[in-house]
Amino acid sequence: MTACEPAPAPRTAAILIASTRAATGQYEDQTAPVVSDWLAEHGFIVSEPVIVPDGTPVGQALRALLHVEPRVIITSGGTGLAPDDKTPEMTRPLLDKEVPGIAEAIRAAGLSKTPYAALSRGIAGVAGSTFVVNLPGSPRGVMDALAVLDPLIGHICEQIEGGHGH
Repeated sequence: MTACEPAPAPRTAAILIASTRAATGQYEDQTAPVVSDWLAEHGFIVSEPVIVPDGTPVGQALRALLHVEPRVIITSGGTGLAPDDKTPEMTRPLLDKEVPGIAEAIRAAGLSKTPYAALSRGIAGVAGSTFVVNLPGSPRGVMDALAVLDPLIGHICEQIEGGHGH
């Protein structure tokens, strides 16, 4: 960067929690603080987490978050097999490109610790200039997923921003 070039804008990130119990106050979500801390450690400016009930509200909240164009949106919850677990179904139509390798790597990392990781249906991809990834709803599952994203998130953002380095 030369003296004439402006400093790059800081990257922004949003967190979306899909949990009917947390949205109605029956349960205190424990995943948003983990995700928020991780994003801050990676230099992101993180907005307040959005907590919505499972199902259709997830799609509405995702569309609203995409409208403000954060570089990253991390969701937690709604990726299982319960009837109202629909986070992947709400995410998929909003993506321009899926990145299946990330979701596969997250499941593989979880499988080394619990067979239940195979039940997660989370997806990952790019919507416009935003990377979106669905993480499980458990704090442990989130930590395992973030460990997968740890060496990748900078490169993901660089590629979305037009960089081609490998």
